Order: sequence, then structure tokens, then C-alpha cells
Amino acid sequence: MFVVVIDRLGKSASAGQRNPTAISLFSGAGGCSLGFQQAGYDIRFAMDIDADTVESYRRNFSGTPCEVADIRELSAGMLLQRAGLQPGELDILLGGPPCQGFSSAGVKAGADPRNSLLRHYVRLLEGVRPKWFLMENVEGLLTNAGGSHIRDAVASFLEAGYSVNVEKVYAQGYGVPQRRKRVLIVGNRLGCDFVFPGPVTRFSGSIFRKGEITFSTAVGDLPPVAENANQTVAFRKPPRNELQTCLRGETRTVTDHYSPALSKIQLERVQGLRAGQTMKDLPARLQHESFRRRAFRRVMDGTPVEKRGGAPSGLKRLFADEPSLTITSAATREFVHPTEDRLLTLRECARLQTFPDWFEFAGGAASRIRQIGNAIPPMLARAVGEHIAQEYGFAPDYGGSCHPSLRFCLTRQKE
Repeated sequence: MFVVVIDRLGKSASAGQRNPTAISLFSGAGGCSLGFQQAGYDIRFAMDIDADTVESYRRNFSGTPCEVADIRELSAGMLLQRAGLQPGELDILLGGPPCQGFSSAGVKAGADPRNSLLRHYVRLLEGVRPKWFLMENVEGLLTNAGGSHIRDAVASFLEAGYSVNVEKVYAQGYGVPQRRKRVLIVGNRLGCDFVFPGPVTRFSGSIFRKGEITFSTAVGDLPPVAENANQTVAFRKPPRNELQTCLRGETRTVTDHYSPALSKIQLERVQGLRAGQTMKDLPARLQHESFRRRAFRRVMDGTPVEKRGGAPSGLKRLFADEPSLTITSAATREFVHPTEDRLLTLRECARLQTFPDWFEFAGGAASRIRQIGNAIPPMLARAVGEHIAQEYGFAPDYGGSCHPSLRFCLTRQKE
């Protein structure tokens, strides 16, 4: 049960012990930073190119300098100066380039500025020389351009002197109430043969739909939705489980718990869906034109949503007693509440990502859901951060290999 996750993730640096240091690149709103902070890390500096995202970060991490910056214009010296460290002193570098930062032509080629992000990330890695690094990316990274993107990334890290472990991680195994698969890349230059922490909550079944931590586990204590977008809503009942207690903390009210009114045809569509059903299960007259137009085009893994073909789900009603589908920037437009005829709220999506209720998001609704959907779930980040600190540490492991090595696990056997 979830109490196992609380027990496992409740430890931090003990009294008199130095907190490990971190810098967060491509920080987003701070999901990864929050998890590592909860694990006892000292986040010294953060950056992102998006102004709304940086404002969100500043609101929630007042003790960490965060700047709007382009990684292509940053130097290792600047990062170290902001963090108050020397080369080789940083314990872990968090965050990594988004998928478009991986050039199929290799990190030393490509004139497209979007394809230079990995090259600049490696440049900073080599200059800062952190003991560890952690990168997260979408599952499509494994198959994009025939897998050349992931090969380029791993080759770059090995060349820089880091042992690397690449693993497809299932977030619901770490207490996250959604079926979220992501690729995590962890590297170190200490000689550690890193192995990812094992799951602490059970999940199984077809496409891993069965799990201990469900939609209702995460959001079942939230009050009725607000009447307008700016309204703060008070809780009406106490938390019913450890996850709700953890996410609520000391807060007595919630923000961003609002679902806009639906048009007549939108309401008909929502009312026509039972749990697990999607747009394709509706009568033809209720199916959106874009759904019909794309219904027979092939889906290509790893391509942007706007370029995908195939039968899009469009609206989909979630199950209350299963983990949610993956929260993305489209969640508040496409995911229907399991028992209410409305779309999900921003706060419900934040909870499903394991952001606590006190966490604030800046910008308009579209910007806020993008920040929520793009984030590394704090609970997953915390699990990895504590595992590194407690099982491996930050001193050279002379029992390990002195040569960079590669380990990977790209699938999970069904139970």
C-alpha cells in the first residue's frame, strides 16, 4: 500500500550530514526539483527557457535562483558560479534536452538549432563534471529516427566518461497514480554500477491497468469544483488515505480546481461515455470531425501529437478504480472525470502527477497544464534521488569499473 512509499521516501540527510547539491537544467515548473528537494538535496540553481515556467518555479522554490535562459548561451563557469561550486564538486545535474534536442545526425552535427540542445548539454556536463546526472524523456525517444537519438545520447555520455543506465520506468510502481512510461537516463563518473530502485507499489494486467494507486486514491478527497477559474475552494472532508494526506499537507483550500462549462454538443459527448470509452464509442453524429478525418491514419510513435495519424482517442472517460492515463498537456481537454460529466481540472491533473496542493502554477490555463503534463512526477524523482543518495552516495566507488559502462532495460514483463 501507499504507506510503503511514505516509509521508503521519508528519509533525508541526517543531522550534521551535508546535503548533496544539484543544478536543474530544463527545470520546468519544478517536479524533478521538488522530488530531489524532498529527498534531501540542495538545489543550487535552475533554468528554463519558458517565462511562465520560471515564474512557477520561483513561486515554489524561493530559496533557489531560477533564470529564463537558453542552454546554448550558458557556460559551465556561469552555472558553477551561480551554484557556488567548482568543477567536479556538483553532486548531480538534473534535467535534459527535450526530444527535439536529439539530432539523428549526431551531437557534433546539425545546423538546426533545435538539434544542438544535446550537444550543448554534453558541453555543460563536461565543463561542470557532476558526479551524477539524471535525464528524463518520452518513451518515443527509444524509437525516434530508428533509435539513433538515444544512441547519440548514450555515446556522448560514455565518451564524456560516465557510466550510463537507460531504463523505461513505469511511474505507477513508485506511487504515481497514472500509467506513465518514461525513459530515464542516469549516469555517474564514480565507478558505480547503478541499478534503478525496484517498484514499491504493485501494478499488473493488460497494459498495466491494475494498480494499487488509482485515480480515486489521488483525488477522492477534493471538494466540488469551483464556480469560476479564480475561486479558491475549501476542503469539505478529511483525507482518506496516505497519498491524499501527503499531497494535501497543511492546506485547507485548493486552487485551480475548476472545469469550464461545456457546449451542448460537448456535454452530449461526455454524457455518452462510460468509463473506459472514447470518441470512437460515440454515435457518428457526436464524433468530432477531426476524429473522423484521422480515424484510419497510422499512428507513428514519437511524432508530435499534431502530426500523428491513427484513431485518436479524443475524449476519454477514466476509470475511478484504475491508475489514470498519462497526464499530458491535453488532459484538461480530453480526459473526462470517471463519475462526473465534466473534464478534469488542473488541480486533479497536478495531483495525478503527485504535485502537492500548495504548489502554484503561473500563466494561463494552457501554459499551466503544459507545465503539469511535462513535469517529472515529484514522487518518482524523489524515489530516484533517495536511491542514489542512500545506496550509492557521492564518493568514488573503487570497487566498481574504472571504465564507462552501459546498462539498459527497455521493457517490463507483465505479471
